[in-house]
Amino acid sequence: MSKIVTSANQQNDALFVLIKSLTKSEKRQFNLYVGRLGGNIDAKFFSLFKFLEKLKLYDEKVIINSGIVSKQQLSNLKAHLYKQILISLRLNPAHKNIRIQIREQLDFATVLYQKGLYKQSLKLLDKAKHLALENEEKNIAYEIVELEKVIETQYITRSLSNRADQLSVQAKELSQQNVMASKLSNLSLQLYSHLLQNGYVKNNEELEFVNAYFYSKLPKYKFDDFGFREKLWLYKSHLWFSFLTQDFIQSYKYARKWVDLFREDRKYIVLHPVFYLKGINYLLEASFFVKKASTFKEELSSFEKEIEQNVIPLNTNTELLIFQYLYANKLHLHFLEATFSDGEYLIEIINHKIEKYRNRLDNHYIVMLYYKMACLYFGMGKNELCIVYLQKIIKSKNISAAEDLQCFARVLNLIAHYECGLDYDLERQFLDTYKFLLKMENLQEVQKVFLTSIRDLSDVFPHEIKNEFKKIHTKLKKYEDHPYEKRAFLYLDILSWLESKIENKPIALIIKEKLNSSNKNKNI
Repeated sequence: MSKIVTSANQQNDALFVLIKSLTKSEKRQFNLYVGRLGGNIDAKFFSLFKFLEKLKLYDEKVIINSGIVSKQQLSNLKAHLYKQILISLRLNPAHKNIRIQIREQLDFATVLYQKGLYKQSLKLLDKAKHLALENEEKNIAYEIVELEKVIETQYITRSLSNRADQLSVQAKELSQQNVMASKLSNLSLQLYSHLLQNGYVKNNEELEFVNAYFYSKLPKYKFDDFGFREKLWLYKSHLWFSFLTQDFIQSYKYARKWVDLFREDRKYIVLHPVFYLKGINYLLEASFFVKKASTFKEELSSFEKEIEQNVIPLNTNTELLIFQYLYANKLHLHFLEATFSDGEYLIEIINHKIEKYRNRLDNHYIVMLYYKMACLYFGMGKNELCIVYLQKIIKSKNISAAEDLQCFARVLNLIAHYECGLDYDLERQFLDTYKFLLKMENLQEVQKVFLTSIRDLSDVFPHEIKNEFKKIHTKLKKYEDHPYEKRAFLYLDILSWLESKIENKPIALIIKEKLNSSNKNKNI
């Protein structure tokens, strides 16, 4: 146990993780950067860089034994190397985004101001300000205006009074816009934090609390006064609110607004690719929840085309997000259409990418992908393989990651064992699962009813089993549209499984029949 923890801690060393995240071109850039400094090729920090670059696992004892640095100097040398790598990355053209470019111009203007070259400084600031305003970088724009005001008080011109009025008005407008953006971003962040810590609302009391919090913190605004940034934070706030309250129609509505905001002016996709990717993922997720199969397919296809055509800028951050969002939703498509067997090819690809990105991939997403792969195998009827992936989740030491999935993994594990005929210790598994769910304080009525029912199946005679399944189905069916219980069916389609047992059909066929029936009703 201690060895596992130690290894995990070592792998999380910030410097080591940063070095391992560098691409070949970034490493080449760093070598050139160090060479330009002169006399640094043999410096200790560069020797440490080359040594860490070759290490597979971070180990301070190995580093100290290399003779590069003493134990007492290691901390300072690591901090210096970390800083030098960041400087090199900042100089790399691949990382020259608009914000860095504007900030750089502001830094240059500050240097000119300190040299007393006021006219040159103001000219540079004016260009930087226009660039900031064009790209909705209003916080930096406000900083620029404030510096312009400082310089204007020392650079006397005939137009000073008019210029003073212009700058004062501009500073006030930017300040008001920044305050509004700050209020909306604070609301969005608090709602997201509440969702992570508490999950969806589970009863009327929680719903009243979330409603009261949202509407009391939502600032009064005029939508026509909003720019891109303010609209984005507004849509995000509404999205988290609708997810919390399980109003997935509203989730779809605001995820759609979020994505359309970027598509109305596609330069923002380049400026804020992470926000765009997250918007696409939430649009796909909401489409999945409300079973908008045609919309889901259309958006997923569009997403893949944008990746192929390099519409979304590729860097180490966006590369990771594209993997997470693309493959999770590829699995979702097979769940929607019940084409489980057609999706089996994804398993090998996903496992390969999990290993590739493991050092940078949050454990929550690993657990999520394992659960989805288990569901794929369950839908195919390959229950032994389903159990393999569920065990990866159940045996995980970090049970705080994806708590909902931890719970549902255990419920699905019971079903898969039952399907395999491995029901000799079903009573023990039931007790273990029930205890776990109670400990997590996350036991829903759907889970209570189902767990109690499946435990009792071990005492039922074979010829009575179908009737028992019908009774369980009747008990659970009333929760399908329940405002606080319906989320259980988003993670695990227990009703379709029960129907497959009652009608003696594969679960994939049951889901397909439901989908076809739903599509016919929409056309009527």
